[in-house]
Amino acid sequence: MKRRKFLKNSSLTAAGALSAPLMANYQKNGISNPENEIDLPVKPIAVCTWNFKNATAKAWEVLEKGGNSLDAVEQGVMVEEADVKNETVGKGGRPDRDGNVTLDACIMDKDGNCGSVVYLQNIVHPVSVARKVMEETPHIILAGRGAEQFAYEQGFKKEDLFTESTRKQYEEWKKTSKYETIINIENHDTIGMLAMDENGDISGACTTSGMAYKVGGRVGDSPIIGAGLFVDNEVGAATATGVGEEVIRTVGSFLIVELMRQGKSPQEACEEGVKRIMAKNKDRKDFQIGFLALNKKGETGGYCVHPGFTYSQYTEKGQENVNVESFY
Repeated sequence: MKRRKFLKNSSLTAAGALSAPLMANYQKNGISNPENEIDLPVKPIAVCTWNFKNATAKAWEVLEKGGNSLDAVEQGVMVEEADVKNETVGKGGRPDRDGNVTLDACIMDKDGNCGSVVYLQNIVHPVSVARKVMEETPHIILAGRGAEQFAYEQGFKKEDLFTESTRKQYEEWKKTSKYETIINIENHDTIGMLAMDENGDISGACTTSGMAYKVGGRVGDSPIIGAGLFVDNEVGAATATGVGEEVIRTVGSFLIVELMRQGKSPQEACEEGVKRIMAKNKDRKDFQIGFLALNKKGETGGYCVHPGFTYSQYTEKGQENVNVESFY
């Protein structure tokens, strides 16, 4: 990613002054003693797993107007939760093997505050319920019926999450009741979103309906802080997609943020995160994991097990879908 660079004018410096516009740029970004070359963070920025262009466009709409990163990630992933054509998230998500559509989500802000819901039914926007858990309770995770009741108390409406399409698919699946994890998006997926606002503050959100036809009660990495999502505003943030059990085993998103704290770039950290997982799964090729990371400079990176994982990115330069390298 190209970063904006502001160069010091040596002749003006010798005269003891910087141009007013240049000094204004330095002061805006908190720089009191600029060096010969200054790399300023790319901000604001919104990124999310997979090519969910409508999601990053919504997040950018919030950021471009000066909104904060927490609102941006919430409103961004809500687009996918409400899209019935996306059968891996929110309304229209595929059910478990018992015929229950159960949703998991979490959210985390710049101060390390976080909220999560797991095995939530009958509510279209689990990410917003997770935010209410964060803001309105002393807890971090609410589950099942308790999470659902809390949602109703907060004003959320009950809604059937099945669609005609997913109901027909479920009835067809019951004829064989075969369970398998397909490498990319067909069986399961997650939208994990990270954003940095104009103040340089980072937030993240993650939401999913989990694996299609999973065992009733199964929860993956998506709503688990440190596994499917982690934010450290001093360093950056990371999120994950794919088979959550493998991400949980390495506390994947936390690991990637810590690797960035140690000096690795987002790309290097994501690569190491996948390699840690593969070290525990030697010669295994039947699952997909994808990591996405963002640091305080506005640099991004991604890496996955198999080809096919991408991420959507939106900055002042526009929107793009980024293909990432893979382990295999």
